[in-house]
Amino acid sequence: MSHDGVAFRDLDGDGVMAPYEDPRRPVPERVGDLLARMTLAEKAGLMCHAPVAVAPDGGLVEEPSGLLPAAPTTRAVRDLHLRCLALMAPVAAGPLARWHNRLQDLAARSRLGIPVLVSSDPRHSANDNPLTSVPSGGCSRWPEPLGFGALRDEDAVREFARAIRAEYTAVGIRMAIHPMADLASEPRWCRTAGTFGADPEVVGRLAGAYVEELQGPRLGPGSVASMVKHWPGAGPQAGGEDAHFAHGSDQVYPAGLFELHRDQFRPSLRAGAAAVMPYYGRPVGVPGLAGVGFAFDREVVAGLLRRDEGYDGIVCTDFGLLTDAVLADGSVWPARAWGWSTWAGPSGRCCSSTPGWTSSAASGAPR
Repeated sequence: MSHDGVAFRDLDGDGVMAPYEDPRRPVPERVGDLLARMTLAEKAGLMCHAPVAVAPDGGLVEEPSGLLPAAPTTRAVRDLHLRCLALMAPVAAGPLARWHNRLQDLAARSRLGIPVLVSSDPRHSANDNPLTSVPSGGCSRWPEPLGFGALRDEDAVREFARAIRAEYTAVGIRMAIHPMADLASEPRWCRTAGTFGADPEVVGRLAGAYVEELQGPRLGPGSVASMVKHWPGAGPQAGGEDAHFAHGSDQVYPAGLFELHRDQFRPSLRAGAAAVMPYYGRPVGVPGLAGVGFAFDREVVAGLLRRDEGYDGIVCTDFGLLTDAVLADGSVWPARAWGWSTWAGPSGRCCSSTPGWTSSAASGAPR
């Protein structure tokens, strides 16, 4: 539609250019107008980041599927008002682009027409772990980040990130749930392949270059927003275990090098990373920290990240901190609230792998 010669999208379908639909207005003004129009339930939906499945032909998936069942797509978007969905399927580029168009058409039919932000874990290598990465599918195939760390070549990393940005934007993926700025200080840790290695200088430098090339000089139409993880460093897992599980919840610093792990995030933060993900792990014996999962420690998020590093972007927890997940085989995967019996709350957006939490949050009901 057009108004006074200005083309605009009539997102709310009322035939009038609302302030949030007016491309001439400053972004903060448009955002403020939109927020004033949103219900509490719609706002709660924006606070969640949930997994979504895709049919091989690019159709919407309306039944739970996969190892970690996703919410039915229509219910998630139409009824729960979710607007940030993490793509979990290795679908080829053509079907993926068609799926993205169908998803946005669904969102466009909502009351305010708010579009969906689609995110993805890494999908440009051979690693296939349903909790951490997706095999390449229709994307080009590159070495794991650990291989780039061995090369120590910043230009090669920048070329890699530019390829990711081009391929992600071609199919509608606008947020990368990567890179990992973690130091691989524990060789038994199963996430080592997703890091740039154990050399602090190399890890910080390459992660920062990666973020710069994904996003560009500033976030805009050609960008892929980067979510750097896992603040403030997930590498020192006790016994090499995995903090996705209760038996791997602890992180240890036998040489007292907590700051060394934390500091490698600074190049990514200086590059303007759109989001930061704290880790599940709980630090053992670190002065000043509560000894609970990083996302639940106010000092880790509001102190070390916000106050000390001056970070004012999105803080997005890892999946499944608030609710248990029922897996495909019927077994229950407990919420990863290590060290806490009640939720204190991170400072920023919450990632929940159980989107039903949004309706409880909006109603004020405990869950």
